[in-house]
Amino acid sequence: MTILYAGLLLGAIGLIFGGVLSFASKKFHVEVDERVAQVRECLGGANCGACGYAGCDAFAAAVVEGKAPVNGCAPAGEKGIKAIAAIMGQEADAGERLVARVLCQGENGIVKERYVYDGYQSCASAAGLAGGPKDCRFACLGLGDCMDKCAFGAITMQDGIAHIDPSKCTACGACVKACPRSVIRLLPVSQSVIVRCRNSDVARTARAVCMDACIGCGRCKKECQYDAIVVENGFARIIPEKCTRCGSCAAVCPCKCITVE
Repeated sequence: MTILYAGLLLGAIGLIFGGVLSFASKKFHVEVDERVAQVRECLGGANCGACGYAGCDAFAAAVVEGKAPVNGCAPAGEKGIKAIAAIMGQEADAGERLVARVLCQGENGIVKERYVYDGYQSCASAAGLAGGPKDCRFACLGLGDCMDKCAFGAITMQDGIAHIDPSKCTACGACVKACPRSVIRLLPVSQSVIVRCRNSDVARTARAVCMDACIGCGRCKKECQYDAIVVENGFARIIPEKCTRCGSCAAVCPCKCITVE
């Protein structure tokens, strides 16, 4: 009899709790807009946070609520952005595709080393130790913080420097945020002529720490027929709106710090 009573008691408790949960689910039920799931399917899916929200689910909900733009997810690409716009009954211009570029050529043997770093393999950690193992304070440290943050496998470390595969890059910006030296920038994919140096030191100092450093000599500026190059803060900078990608600047650069993709 004791076992029977115990069974009946447990059954009664189960019914009571079941009823309470059923009531609560109906009482506090929140309607979910089906468009949230539809938008979520069109996103990059990396939960990279480049959109400014805490993941893809949060961004999808913000789009449906009108708090986020339909073209706010770079990893979604042009196809995904157009699909999201169609779901929301809007028009969206995805704009020109961006890709991450490494503005440095300080590979092993090119940039001088201050010391041999044998600590935790992190650019952020190395940068905080006497300024980092590379003599150039603008150089890529090559320890892979950007590679670890890339959810798309677009970054590899080769010869002590980051290399980015533009065909895999979604311009999420995670690598840009991860780099303690701000070596990586998001640039339009059409901007194929790139000055891969940002050393603002005087020419003698820049050249002393890196054989491929821009020395601000101005030969590229003089060679450019389209006034697309300026020399500021000791290094050259290309104005993408004026650049015709002719490559003449790269041909005359004595330090070979201008490359044509």
